[in-house]
Amino acid sequence: MDSQKEYSLDLGDKPMIIKTGGIARQANSTVLCQMGDTVSMGNVTISKPRDVDFLPLQVVYQEKFYAGGKIGGSRFRKREGRPNDAFVLLARVIDRGLRPMFPKHMRNDIQVFCTVLSYDFENEHDITSANAANLAVALSDSPADGPLGTVRVGLIGGELVLNPSREARTKSDLDMFVTASLERIVMIEAGANQVPEAEVLRAIEFGKKWAQKIAKFFADIQKEIGREKFVVEPAYMHDEAYKFLKAWALPEVNKAIKTPMAKKERRDILNGFIDQAPEKLKEKFGEVPTDGSEKAEELAKLYANAKALADKVIKGEVRRLILEEGTRMSGRKVDEIRPISAMVDILPKRVHGSALFQRGETQGLSTVTLGAPGDKQLVEGMEGEHELRYMHHYNFPPFSVGETSNRLMVGNREIGHGNLAQRGLEPVLPSEKDFPYTIRVVTEILESNGSSSMAAACGSTLALMAAGVPLSAPVSGIALGLISDEEKGQYIILSDLQDEEDFGGDMDFKLTGTEKGVTAIQMDIKIKGLPDSVFVEALERSKVGRAHILAEMLKAIPEPRKEMSPFAPRIETVTIDPADIRLVIGKGGETIQKITGELGVEIDIDDSGLIFITSVNGEAMQKAKEWIEGIVAKPEVGKVYKAKIVRIIDGVGAIGEFLRGKDGMIHISELQWKRTERVQDVVNLGDEVEVKVVEFDAVEGKTRLSLKQMTPPPEGMSAAPSRPFGGPPRGGPGGRPPFRR
Repeated sequence: MDSQKEYSLDLGDKPMIIKTGGIARQANSTVLCQMGDTVSMGNVTISKPRDVDFLPLQVVYQEKFYAGGKIGGSRFRKREGRPNDAFVLLARVIDRGLRPMFPKHMRNDIQVFCTVLSYDFENEHDITSANAANLAVALSDSPADGPLGTVRVGLIGGELVLNPSREARTKSDLDMFVTASLERIVMIEAGANQVPEAEVLRAIEFGKKWAQKIAKFFADIQKEIGREKFVVEPAYMHDEAYKFLKAWALPEVNKAIKTPMAKKERRDILNGFIDQAPEKLKEKFGEVPTDGSEKAEELAKLYANAKALADKVIKGEVRRLILEEGTRMSGRKVDEIRPISAMVDILPKRVHGSALFQRGETQGLSTVTLGAPGDKQLVEGMEGEHELRYMHHYNFPPFSVGETSNRLMVGNREIGHGNLAQRGLEPVLPSEKDFPYTIRVVTEILESNGSSSMAAACGSTLALMAAGVPLSAPVSGIALGLISDEEKGQYIILSDLQDEEDFGGDMDFKLTGTEKGVTAIQMDIKIKGLPDSVFVEALERSKVGRAHILAEMLKAIPEPRKEMSPFAPRIETVTIDPADIRLVIGKGGETIQKITGELGVEIDIDDSGLIFITSVNGEAMQKAKEWIEGIVAKPEVGKVYKAKIVRIIDGVGAIGEFLRGKDGMIHISELQWKRTERVQDVVNLGDEVEVKVVEFDAVEGKTRLSLKQMTPPPEGMSAAPSRPFGGPPRGGPGGRPPFRR
């Protein structure tokens, strides 16, 4: 620990403390980042190159229960398991900032660990983790550009706030991450409460300023203690072979790009050129000699990279057509959105709401299930437990792109896309007070050719409206792309991005919103950063595109339905005194289990005394409501109730059950006006009779009932109860002498 160095940077009124050296020294680099009592550790390790066609970068975000002073897990398991979805999403945010900083042709395994060591519930661990990772990569010997800085931006009462606290975020209309290098913004992730585009742009500029301040701070540390970067072998290039493939394939490639056709048809044509490339090059350069000569090695390497060279030809032509001719796949214009169709009620009403949204060759089936408040998802982590009332689950099966795959479980990409659509809809959902249902939306992507996450957002809106969920405003979403030429300083923004433009393009900018403003943003780039002018144009283009898409959506269903599916549960609420909750639950849960068992309803009780009764059977729900109201009702003196005789006490009287579980004593003197010798002469077990409450002791909870007072007294006889609480038995008609020793 003697070699540990410490640095500090003021971020507004909060210092960011950086510590390096002395710990985890076998990692390529290690950084501790601290704000308040929140501490995160970033570690980078790098291995040798391997034979893959992508950058094998992995960001792991680890939550530790001890960081929040918690012992989590079940009674049988206390070790941390797979990070919950929130931590998977945070890992993706960090990954998306770092990935474009590495050389595209780098093939070394890179693993970045972010571990939360301490959390003070005020300074957020995602900012300390992101910056620990950013600096750890900068200090490592990996040839990544940068360094990067990451900040969170809030919008509270119209004022922009840097890295708002956990409590302050509950009042914020915007939750935005901005990651920037010394020159440009490289990543944006945001959720917003219908914030106007002008305010979003202001937040981006604000975030960039502070993120670049961190990047400059890190650059100074890197100059002082950063490791020397290793050299990555340049991407393979053979100019003569590239020109040959270009001359051979370009006419047909150009035609395939410009001609309107289905994705699979075009993909087959383009893949045909890629597959033929090795043999075509052999026609020009000949077979590989078997003499082990330098020429043999060169040709073997050329043919091994032939398909990559052919792919480069195709992507180059896609980019050229857009930059020079303004022409896209199928001859689309740069701001043209593919044909849109939308349908609701695609499934029977047993599914509470359903919709099919299609844009071009991207198709999503969204369904809505409405459940009881008790159906909320309980999420556990180092921050404690919290409940999710609204969930959006996104599935991307391999058949949606005409492929097979061994990976059939949900991956990080699916979690990320589902969360983006979920964030886009959250600001327009009704409050739990107005609509107490738990809501689950599932989007099945049935076809995909670009921006399936935005299809999920649009489909979710339609399905929710079809299910009768009273959204405050409909939400639509669009994905924008970018093709740029950094040397010429030229760029073109593309509306409604599709696959080939995504794979060969420079940006994926997804944005959801209402007519009023933005609800979610996710921006990924594949170059070192973007000029600020891109954001101005992109926000304006997205606004126009969203409006067009929304107009097409509303042709299917113009507003939320007033009625829900007959198969959707109904929820009735009852408000009781919190002190009476124990009465509804009963000893060991006996009472509430009896209600739910007999009537087939679900009952959820809030600590405030608000009770939710959920059932698809309206009659059962009404009976449950009356049952609960009877349990907590206070007997009123002079009021008549129906009672069932549940106990006979010889010589004393009978116990009558009324108001769903309340017992009252019908003294033998209150059975009839004349003297009663045997209780059974008037009532027997199981009899149902009408009785009047003659006395109620609220302190003791005791009630005296009268059967005789349901009829007028004989002439000359008093109607007053013969025995008040606490008094000795009286003589007279029906009375008994006091007990004597």
